[in-house]
Amino acid sequence: MYSGKMITVVIPCLNEEKGIKKVLARMPRFVDEIIVVDNNSTDRTAQVAKQMGARVVYEKIRGYGRAYKTGLMNARGDIIITLDGDQSYPVDGISYLLEVLLRSGVQFLSGSRFPLQNRQAMSFKHYVGNKVLSLVMSVLFFRWIWDSQSGMWIFYREALSRMRLDSDTMAFSEEIKIEALINRDIGFKEIYIDYTSRVGEIKLQPWRDGWRNLLYLFKKRFVH
Repeated sequence: MYSGKMITVVIPCLNEEKGIKKVLARMPRFVDEIIVVDNNSTDRTAQVAKQMGARVVYEKIRGYGRAYKTGLMNARGDIIITLDGDQSYPVDGISYLLEVLLRSGVQFLSGSRFPLQNRQAMSFKHYVGNKVLSLVMSVLFFRWIWDSQSGMWIFYREALSRMRLDSDTMAFSEEIKIEALINRDIGFKEIYIDYTSRVGEIKLQPWRDGWRNLLYLFKKRFVH
């Protein structure tokens, strides 16, 4: 519990055996529930997560959004925090982020990795792609977004009931932010977070995922 709120951390994982152990080892003791979504891994991700005390749920159909929707559906906390299983997001900053959320006046905070302090933590093509997608998202939805692709969010679980979350792909990261910022009953803010180099293999395919995310932004703006 934190300030009387039950805290759930949701971590989608695909072959994160190396990173998940380090992430869970740093998890604050006040976190009540840790959900690791095993997205059909072929390594020991699920076994390691269980040994470290996490609750493992399984999603056999691979997909970033698919894994997240499964994890969020199983979350029981009043406040949900998301991050990756590769040690790139600041687990030790969770208490600070919770304090910001509780005082922010909004129900959804998104961690922004920019300005990037560690240039080695993100490749140049990922950096440029993120900037392009963030700019397009800002223009389409009339709100400046620093980091449209961030995977660390801190929000009240009740906000999910006001969102329509459909994407099963990497575009889910954009979708959940868009749903928060267009819904006045939720409210949306970004906050800077420290970002470090990931542990393990990179799953993102820059060109394919970048184009798909770009097309998704236009679909979300003009079709939905």
